[in-house]
Amino acid sequence: MTQHSHDADVAFIQALAELLRENDLTELQVKREYGEDDSLDVRVSRAAPAAAPVALAAPAAPVAATAIAAPTDAPALVEDPAQHPGAVTSPMVGTAYLQPEPGADAFVSVGTNVTEGQTLLIVEAMKTMNHIPAPRAGTVKRILIEDGAPVEFGAPLMIIE
Repeated sequence: MTQHSHDADVAFIQALAELLRENDLTELQVKREYGEDDSLDVRVSRAAPAAAPVALAAPAAPVAATAIAAPTDAPALVEDPAQHPGAVTSPMVGTAYLQPEPGADAFVSVGTNVTEGQTLLIVEAMKTMNHIPAPRAGTVKRILIEDGAPVEFGAPLMIIE
């Protein structure tokens, strides 16, 4: 195994994160080859911006500061969809797909009446397509992600009322 600096890898990853932020990207993946049988695979990603105006107004760190300062001025703008009683959250880290295959109709759309157990979307994790079922019957009020967006564990995906 070729010797390379751990500090150089950390600096490289930090530079990728900065590039991600500066160019308003959601994901970057790079493979750095050091030699035979020695490489560094890096994937830097962040959650796609939410539909709320606060999330679109600033990068991740300032949004948290804004959310703390703003409740007295505009509580509706800082509502956390994950706290909504009808929120459907991601059970895993992966990539969310709103349709069964490219070009097909979406599983659901805003206004769709769903039954408990009906597939709402797919989260791909480790090359496995995981169907995410509706936890309850109701109407899809909001879809909080875009097709192909990376999602984190516990991230709100949809609101069903």
